[in-house]
Formats: sequence, C-alpha cells, structure tokens
Amino acid sequence: MIWLDTIVQGILLGGLYALFAAGLSLVFGIMRLVNLAHGDLIIFAAFAILLIVGSTGLNPFLAALLAAPVMFAVGWALQAFVLNRVLGRDILPPLLVTFGLSVALQNGLLEAFSADSQRIRAGALESASIDLGPVTVGVMPLLTFASAVGAIFLLNRLFYTTALGRAFRATSDDAVTASLMGINPRSVFAIATGLAMVIVTLAALYLGMRSNFDPSIGPARLIYAFEAVIIGGLGSLWGTLLGGAIIGVAQTIGAQINPEWQILAGHIAFLVVLLIRPRGLFPRAVD
Repeated sequence: MIWLDTIVQGILLGGLYALFAAGLSLVFGIMRLVNLAHGDLIIFAAFAILLIVGSTGLNPFLAALLAAPVMFAVGWALQAFVLNRVLGRDILPPLLVTFGLSVALQNGLLEAFSADSQRIRAGALESASIDLGPVTVGVMPLLTFASAVGAIFLLNRLFYTTALGRAFRATSDDAVTASLMGINPRSVFAIATGLAMVIVTLAALYLGMRSNFDPSIGPARLIYAFEAVIIGGLGSLWGTLLGGAIIGVAQTIGAQINPEWQILAGHIAFLVVLLIRPRGLFPRAVD
C-alpha cells in the first residue's frame, strides 16, 4: 500500500509539472521558440496573484481569474513587440532575449518583493483530503491534476476544432504559405504566447498554494517544464502530461527510498527516457 500511495502521489505531482510545461509546449509547437524566461513568468504570475489576494482579500481562485487576462496581455505584448523581432532560422537571438528577460524578471521581483519566501494561502483547502480506500489523496493535488487535464483538453480542442487552431497549425507547418492565405503569423504568435501565459497563471496559482516561492526559483520550474516537454515529445500536449507524471512518480519513489534522492530521481528518469527515446515518447513531426 505504501508504494501504491507513492505512485498515486507522484502522478498527482506530475499534474503540477504538466501545468508548468503546457505553455512551453504550446509555444514551441507553434513557433519553435524556447522561452528561457518561462519559469520566471510563472513566479511573476504567482506574485501577481499574491498581490491581488493581499490587496483585495479575494479567494486565490478569483484572484487568478483577474490575473489571467493581465498575463494574456503581458504574453501578447512580449511576443508582439519583442520576440517577433528576433524570430527566425537562427535560434540564438530568441534564447538570448528570453535569457535577458529571465534575469530582468528575477531582479525586478527581488526589488519589489524581497528575497523572502511567500505563500498564497488557501485556508482549509491546503490540508483537506479524500479517503479513496487504499490511498488518501489531498484535495489540492487532486485539483491540480484535474486542472492540468482540463487545460490540456481545452488546448487540444482549441488546436484541432477551431478556426484559431487551424491558424495555429497552418502557421506552425509553414508560416510563409499561411501568410499567403491571409493569416498574419505575427498576430498568431502573439495570441499563442498570450494563451501560454493564461496556462502559466494556472500553474502559478497551484504552485503558490502548494509551496513557498521566491523570486529566485523560476529556473528550477523551467527545468521541470523542459523535462516534461522533452519526455512527452516536443509539441505534444498530452505527451507533456505524461512527461510530468513520469517525473512526479520518479521523484516520489526516490523520496520514499531516500529523501535526498527526490530531485535526483526525477532527473535520472528524464535521462533514461532520453536514452531510450531521444525525441520523446510522442514527438510531433518537425521539419
């Protein structure tokens, strides 16, 4: 029963990692952009939610609803006015720009909020649990995993059943041809980054309610997001969910064996998958 509980807890933890990774996967799948500031944007969104909760007294979920359109606007503006200018065949300029953004965000948050750890308080929800017989699961991890499944389901529906999704796929496959068909790739890219920031807001909400955070932890969240994306296969949203679950299970098993092995076990699982399937479990074709 101990190992069953460990695996279940790991799968639920994977939901948080999938939320970290879903926005990254969406942006890469559409424009082949690797955003090195992604983890810091998660922390930025967490502080935004914390600020709304502190100034209005709203429930964190309502605060996240207010923060989501703001983050969409931030993502849209970032892509439209900064990243679109450096996109091209050379991957180095976007990497340098997003690395610079990462450094700027960390230092800006440090100046604004100090280096002290913060937490988004969720009241009784933090300790609530459900008895499922062989295992007992926390309500918060269950909500996190359900939100990850729901977010990825909605992104897939958007991607494959709407006009905007067709524009995403057409631009991803061939931006030049898409532009000849009346699609503005730069506008599509900006909307995609805005949507990614909405997912980032959801990830920030659960991160902030489940653990302490401070301005310096963004790069560590980015590593988890990268590993989940690569395990699942670049551009595969459902693969990202599986990648997050694999990392989560590896970490909880490692922690069960020896608490010092928790983080290391997740990285080892990533390397093992990479050795077996270098392009991930469900890679999307990339020309």
